[in-house]
Amino acid sequence: MSEIIRKDVNEENAYSGYVEAGDFIFLSFCVGNVGESVERQVEGALDNMKDRLKEANLTLSSVVKVDVLLRDVWDIPIMEEVFKRRFKGNLPARKTISTEFAHKGGAEGLKVQIDGIAYKGK
Repeated sequence: MSEIIRKDVNEENAYSGYVEAGDFIFLSFCVGNVGESVERQVEGALDNMKDRLKEANLTLSSVVKVDVLLRDVWDIPIMEEVFKRRFKGNLPARKTISTEFAHKGGAEGLKVQIDGIAYKGK
C-alpha cells in the first residue's frame, strides 16, 4: 500500500480534513456558510468538499459515498435539491442522519456537515 497522507489537519479539534489512502480520499467535516440557511450550508459544505478534492486533482464526480448530518431531518428535501444540481447525475451512495451539533452558534449555527469518500482510480 502507498503512503497515507493526512491534510487539512486540525490539531485543536483532533481531526484531519481529509486522508488519502490508496485509491481513496476520506473527507471529514465538510462545512460552509455556517449561520446561513440550510440550502446555503449544503452549498458551502459541497464547496468545501470540492476545494479539498481539487488538491488531489479530483472533482465531485469522484465522490462515491457521503454521510450527511443535518440538525433537522425535515431539511432532507432541500439537501436533495442541492445534490441534484451539484452532482449532475453522478450521485454518490448516501446516508442521511439528524444530530444535535455541539458547535458554537447553537441551533442557529451549524445545520449541515458532510463526510465523504472519493475514488481516485488509476
